[in-house]
Formats: sequence, structure tokens, C-alpha cells
Amino acid sequence: MLRYYSVNELAKLAGVSVRTLHLYDKMGLLKPSKRSPKGYRIYGQKELLKLQQVLFYKELDMPLREIARILDDPLFDLIKSLEVHRHELRSREKRIHILLDTIDKTISHLKNKTMLTDDELYEGIPKEQAEAWRKEATIKWGDKVEKSEEQLRKMSKSDFKILQAEQNQIILELRQLVNEDPTGRKVQKAIAAHYANIRKFWGTHGDSDSQADAYKGLGKLFAKDERYTAIQGKPDPQFATFICKAMEHYSDVNLLNTK
Repeated sequence: MLRYYSVNELAKLAGVSVRTLHLYDKMGLLKPSKRSPKGYRIYGQKELLKLQQVLFYKELDMPLREIARILDDPLFDLIKSLEVHRHELRSREKRIHILLDTIDKTISHLKNKTMLTDDELYEGIPKEQAEAWRKEATIKWGDKVEKSEEQLRKMSKSDFKILQAEQNQIILELRQLVNEDPTGRKVQKAIAAHYANIRKFWGTHGDSDSQADAYKGLGKLFAKDERYTAIQGKPDPQFATFICKAMEHYSDVNLLNTK
């Protein structure tokens, strides 16, 4: 059964004013499908779809006269038009996300505040476990832990989230390669990305010291301590051994000569 809408109902549904619909009628941009016995405007499904097109084109900052010309074209294709709108809005969405990130960074800079707390640095890890890991790491690596945390706190929350997501993606890729040769090209390519990501967490990305021994030592830690490579709380010794060998090979071949 066809549904019809009064001008007030359509205005509310589309999020526009009644005055706007009156203007579109006057321009010939959106005529009602019929009038009630008392002369009130009545709109049907066809008009709803046309109004949707009008609003999409308006979102792209197109003048109303140009919109009317396009919609009145006998060769106008609704499906193709919707596909174009989808593409344009996706592009705009990406630009908006970039602008929002830029605004967040600018606000952070202007406020000159530390964005990340200790809880946020170890978000997702139970508090007691995080404290135990930090204590162990401090004993093993000393003030390097504090330096790393200090560098991370200078990052915006959005950049820190991106860094975490990058690491998760790299680990996922490495898990999918667990049956490959850890010294092979595919695995070593993923390990190179892992090394670069770890250096960002350490706050030493770009330093002249390649930290070959530290990176190799991290691999050995992964192999010895099942907590660091467990998946959903379950130990994964195969992956631990695999990533340790891959990190050791990468360190020996690519980092020791640049120490």
C-alpha cells in the first residue's frame, strides 16, 4: 500500500522546514504528487526519492537551479546518481576524519597537556598485571621504561590508538605466517614493520642506535614468558618460538652492523 505524506510530515521526516518544501514547490524542484480537497500538498514515494536526491546534491554544495536541471534531465539515472553520492560522501568522510584528527592535535598542543595517563598507556591489561609487567621491565631495562612512557605520553590519544592498532595488525599478520620460515622474506618483511612499531613504543624511532640487543632480548622474552604472546589468555608456545627466531634473525642480519 502506497504511503502519502502531508507537507508537515515530509518536513519532519526529511529534517527540513515546511518553508523549504514550499520554496521547492514554487521553483518546480519538488512538486507534490497531488493536493487534498482543501488544497494541502500531498507527497508520495516518488517525491520522497526526489527530495533525497535534492538533499544529497545540496550536501555537495550544488546550487538549487543546477540540481533542478540535473533531476529534470530525461537521461537522469537514480541508481548511478546514488552511487556517485556514496563515492563523494565516502571521500568527504575521510577528509572530515583527517580534519578532526588535526583539530584534536591542535587542541592538545594549545592546552599543552599530557594526553595519556598510566592507565591509558596500559589500557586493556588488568591493573595488577600491568603493574607487575612494568616492575619487571624496570628491573631488566632500568630508566629505558620511564623514557618510553615519557615519549608515549607526549602523543595524542588518537595517535596512540593508531600505534596500538598498527601493532595489533602486525601481530595478526605474523600469527598468520606462523607456519612459514621465520627467516624467510615474507616473515622478515612483517618483522621489519614490527621492529619499527616497537621503536615507536620505546620512543627511540629515528635514533642512531639500532638497539639490536634490546630487540633480540625482547624476542627472547616473548619465548620465555608465555604471558606476552598468549592469545585470549591461552599460551601459544608455537608463536612465541616463531617470533623469537624471526626477531633474532632480523636483529643479526639487519641491526647489529648499525648498532
